[in-house]
Amino acid sequence: MTDTAEVVARPLDTPEPEADPPRRGRHRLWGLLAVLVPTVLFGLHALTYGQWEVDDAGITFAYARSVATGAGPVLQAGLPPVEGWSNPAWLGLLVVGHWLGLFDHGAWFGIPDYVAYPKMLALLCVAGVFAAFYAAASAVSRRPVVVTILAGAIASAIPSFVIWCVSGLENALLALAVAWIGALLVRASARDRIASVGTAVACGLLAALAALTRPEGMIYAGAFPLVALLLLRRGGFWRSFATALLSVAAFAVPFGLYLLWRWSTFHQLLPTTAVAKSQGLPTVAGFGKVAELVAYAGWLGVLVGAVLVGAALMRPAPLRTALAALLVPLGLGVVAFGVLVPDWMEQYRFATPVWALGAFVVALAAVDVLGGLRMRGRLTVALVAVVAAVLSGAGWVGSAQTFRAAPTAPMCLIVVNTGWEFNGYADILGLQRATFFAPEIGGGALAGRSLLVDGAGLAEPTIAVFWADKDWAAVRDYVLDDVKPTFFRAHGEFRTQMAFDADPRFQADYLLIGPSPNGGGNWVRRELVPDDATMTQLREWAVQADAADAGQRATPLASCGDRIVQGETSAA
Repeated sequence: MTDTAEVVARPLDTPEPEADPPRRGRHRLWGLLAVLVPTVLFGLHALTYGQWEVDDAGITFAYARSVATGAGPVLQAGLPPVEGWSNPAWLGLLVVGHWLGLFDHGAWFGIPDYVAYPKMLALLCVAGVFAAFYAAASAVSRRPVVVTILAGAIASAIPSFVIWCVSGLENALLALAVAWIGALLVRASARDRIASVGTAVACGLLAALAALTRPEGMIYAGAFPLVALLLLRRGGFWRSFATALLSVAAFAVPFGLYLLWRWSTFHQLLPTTAVAKSQGLPTVAGFGKVAELVAYAGWLGVLVGAVLVGAALMRPAPLRTALAALLVPLGLGVVAFGVLVPDWMEQYRFATPVWALGAFVVALAAVDVLGGLRMRGRLTVALVAVVAAVLSGAGWVGSAQTFRAAPTAPMCLIVVNTGWEFNGYADILGLQRATFFAPEIGGGALAGRSLLVDGAGLAEPTIAVFWADKDWAAVRDYVLDDVKPTFFRAHGEFRTQMAFDADPRFQADYLLIGPSPNGGGNWVRRELVPDDATMTQLREWAVQADAADAGQRATPLASCGDRIVQGETSAA
């Protein structure tokens, strides 16, 4: 690498000379290239998952539509306010997109904007992640371009990272916030300015962004204080302590303001989603999930990476201190993954920050260590690394192919079988507004006319409490005695777990319209079906709806029309 692509780290007391304009321009071009190359690789990988978005993203989309159109923080207009989201920062970006006409309005050059806008946001966030890599590498490595491209290429090759960044959910924004926390810590530690006020405040604000993007993001509020103490110098305790408190305050102000709004609006300290998932205290079994991440990454690859990082930590500062600082947010990400209740979705949805920081740590260490070896040593390490990369890559290719064939809960499938299908039933019965108990609600909230009762409790506070206690009898009592929904849908484990159709009250009050995939069924209240002819109409529509469902299942990576319009029975 020529010196046009190199930035030599200097200690604090050695000022960096002014670069002449042409040299600064070349550095910027190299930096742009370092970010652009892995961003393109990420985009190409993302294209293999088509226009798929997970149904949980549809929940945030529905709330964004309600907020942007003035209905307030509700899943659907007509429902009471419920904090059925856990990603307010991401929700805010979607609301802004709606106001600007970029989201939930139509199509971009033939691509629905409910697909294009969230995925474009994700791509920009991921580019920001790679920019953080370059900013950090420039402070400690003589080859920042190589480090950035290598780290970005590793992250862009990991299906878990790419899938969840482009899922329509908030993962890419969380990765952006955490990556820049890591970058600021690296730059400050490399220049022996870890106790600086600017770094403390910036890390606190980024931790607040992370906490407002995902609930577990609040753990990163500890990144700066921990690094400040870890890199404490003799006689600097009180300054480090003061800046640590300042960082916590910078985190607490925006996050605390949001908590005050939550309490004043919903009278809850936690979002309904967190109540339903009943996050408890850490367990040994929970941290056992970390071993799954190691297996997913590839045991040999992780071992090689660990050896490289260990070797780099034995080298002189500033790399050693920078790596030590970077390992703190990485460790916090691993802890957050281990603490969280296991997720039913495939591909390790909560590991996104771990993949990003892990890739950067390994790349930073690898480039430095290889640069300090003789040719024979470089060839040996490179050979082992290539073998590890091939083994890990083979596993990742298999994971990507498996996911493409059967992606997790496609939102458009729920639009078809929970939105459009039940709109048709309501039309046949002449119902302008009905209620509908369903286990998946994202696509249904966007497309459905019936007011949804969330069977998973994510957007239904009463059911959320019962889910936390795993009190299925209480769910049945509440739904059958108090809610009495017009329509009812259940399938798979949800059906057997809830056991509604074995309840005498359910058998007396509901008629089966017909079966649904995955051992499920669709029901309607008995008193709303006046005669056999009406039931025949319902079942004839069910046959058509099943065909549409089968068509969407056959193309799970496809979208469902240019725009999802509430109340329709097919693509708008």
